[in-house]
Parts: sequence; C-alpha cells; structure tokens
Amino acid sequence: MENLVKDLPEEKTTEKSSGFKLKGLRWWIIGLVCLATIINYIDRSAMAIMWPAISTDLGMDKSDYALILNVFMVAYAIGQSVSGKMFDKIGTRMGFVISISVWGIATMLHSVARGLTSFASFRVMLGMGEAGNWPGAVKNNAEWFPVKERALAQGIFNSGAALGSVVAPPLIAILWASFGWQTTFMFVGVLGLLWIAPWLIMNKGIPAKHPWITDKEKKYILDGTQDDSKEKEEPQKGLSMKEILSYKASWAVLASRFFIEPIWWLFVGWMPLYLADTYGFNVKEIGFFSWVPYVGAALGSISGGYFSGKLMLRGASIDKARKQTITIGGVIMFVGLLATIFLADTALKFVLIVAAVLYGFQFVISNIQTIPSDLFTGKSVGSLAGLGGTVGVFSVIIMNFLVPMISSYSYTPIFIMIAAFVPLGVASVYLLAKDIKSIK
Repeated sequence: MENLVKDLPEEKTTEKSSGFKLKGLRWWIIGLVCLATIINYIDRSAMAIMWPAISTDLGMDKSDYALILNVFMVAYAIGQSVSGKMFDKIGTRMGFVISISVWGIATMLHSVARGLTSFASFRVMLGMGEAGNWPGAVKNNAEWFPVKERALAQGIFNSGAALGSVVAPPLIAILWASFGWQTTFMFVGVLGLLWIAPWLIMNKGIPAKHPWITDKEKKYILDGTQDDSKEKEEPQKGLSMKEILSYKASWAVLASRFFIEPIWWLFVGWMPLYLADTYGFNVKEIGFFSWVPYVGAALGSISGGYFSGKLMLRGASIDKARKQTITIGGVIMFVGLLATIFLADTALKFVLIVAAVLYGFQFVISNIQTIPSDLFTGKSVGSLAGLGGTVGVFSVIIMNFLVPMISSYSYTPIFIMIAAFVPLGVASVYLLAKDIKSIK
C-alpha cells in the first residue's frame, strides 16, 4: 500500500523505540478493511450469479428475485443507520467483528433456503450485517488517516467492492459447477468468519493508543486531522442526528447518495439477469463475463481518491478537490450511460462500456463518502455516513421495483433514468455544500 502513496510525504519526527512497532500501520488497517469489503461483495453477489440455477431448482421467477432483492435492500438501508450509531458507540474494532459475523452466518444459512420466504429471511440478516461495512469504513478512515489521505483510503476500501465483484463471478461459477449452489453459499460464508482473527490481532485501538504504531506515524496522522488536541486522544460525544441535519452541508451527502447509488446497484443487482435475458447466458457464461466492469470500478476507486489527495497536496482546498473530482467522475458516468444506450449492441461492448461507467462511479463515490469526515469529527462521522447510506439505498429500492416492470419491454428506459440521475447528484453537492470544510 505504501507504494500507492509514495509521493505523500510523512512528517519528520523523533522515533522512540518501545516494544514491537509496525511501520505504515494505517495501510495494514485499511488493507484489512478492503479485504472485508471483497468478502462482502463475494457474499452478496452469490445469489444473483447463481439465480438461473436457484430459480430453476426452486421454481421462482424474476418477480421473486426483485422481491428478495428489495427485502435485502430495506434491511441494508436500516442497517446503515443502525450500524453507523453502533460504530460510533462501540468503536470500529468490535463494530466490524459484529457486522462480519452476522453477514457470514447469514450467507451460510442461504444453503438451507427452500423458497421465497426462507431466502427473504436470510437476505434480511445478510443486509443488516453487510450494511455496517460502509459507515464503519468511513469512521475507520477518519481515525487512521489525515485529511489529505482520506479519499485515497476511501478509494482503497471501495476498491474492495470492485475487486469482490471481479473475483465473485468466476469463483462462484467454478464452485457452483463443482459443488452446486448450496455448498457454494457455505464456502463463501466462512470467508468472513476467518477474517475476524487477523482483524483482532492487527487493530488494537485508535492511533493515539495503539501499541504497535510508530511515533512518527502517530504524529503524522494526528497532526493531519481537523480534530482539536483533546479529540485526538479521546473522541468526544457525537452530535445528535437533529444537530447533524441542522447543517445544510449534511444534506449534500444525503441528496448526492440518493441520486448516485442506484447506478452502482443497477449493475450489481441486475447485470447477471440482463446478460441472461438479452444474450441467453447461463451461470458459467455470466460468471466469465460479468466480472469485467468491476476492473474499471477498482481503478476508479483508487484513482478518484488519489486525484483529490493530489489536488490538496498542490494547495487546493478540501472543497475544490472534492468538487472537481466529483465533477470529472460524473462526466465519465454520464457519457458511459449514454453509450450503453447507443453503442452497446454486443455483450462484449456492453461490459466494456459498463466498466467505464463504474470507473466514473467509484471516482465520484470515494469522495462523496469522505464528506462526512470532512464536515464532522469523532462520534458524528459514522452517524452521517450511515444515514447517507440509508437514503441512497431507499433510492435503489424504488429502482428495484421499477426494473422488473420496465425490463419486460426494454432496459433502455432504465439506462435513461439513471443517466439523468448523474447531473442531479453532482449538482446537489454544489448547491447544498457551498464550502466543504470542518464544522466546528
């Protein structure tokens, strides 16, 4: 990870040696969060990729799929806000343990599902658990990274979603072909539970109190935050949700995520079915095609965070760096979505164009998701990040109700709808957050 930020110099300070120290500890921490996100997306993608086989075995159709998907999204939306408060209350270390334990067990339980009711029940549990990954990561990055590196850290974390989506299709297709869908759910569910051990070993506390952090890195992190000196050592009580929402800039997070989130989720939730409906793909063919767009997403995650951090190093304000990055990513998304309508006449062209769309999405979202930590400190960050996730997911739920009805005629109106969401999402950041900066 250090190579990704080799031009982000650390502050020089005197080093004290007291016991075991691990250089670049913050990169090990964000690396584990990225790995958790990869597992998160492998687990959630399994049902969509294997749906042609599952639906045949259990006699379910596209309407059942939409209902199961929306049950998951409702739980995921509620879970974002609940998890945000949980992470603010108990901290990131144990917050991640609880979240990943819940979603890992939920994934394994999918193997015994026998119909709509049982699948929907296990998806509720999965959604509640997986939701914690996002507010938890935003809070983790606010604790472990100075302001100028936070979008890059968010990009590394978000790249896990893309990498998970790259790994999931071929992995799940191979497992399904070898063992069937029930055993596949058991296998991928165990991955999250195995992750807990290295997380508890590596993450022993916040930077100010971690026994393994070097004095040099501790000073670099704490000097680069916007917290006052007291908060650096001991996070203060967070604001109430009413107080957080009394600031107009907070609404920029909610509005932008409402418009931008459906773009990602359309392809995560519906691309396997689109490939099956439009090109007659089976599980193996879906597995070996649908990973391609997420390569673009992974590159967008890293480059979006790197780009805004680079602008700050060159003297740009947080406000200018965030907005310029969001605008560039928005243009890429918008042009790509138009291309899905006018140019994507083969499966290969479609997945390559979607790769550009998801590149733009991740270029944007790594900065939007960082705004809560730009505005607030301590125990308010997770709360706003979680509420933003909840609002974004409710927009996705609306879309999921519309997709089965519209797609029975054509997918084109769906692509037109989400293309129109892009300028609305970008504009909301400009209109509601006149100046993105720390709110004291």
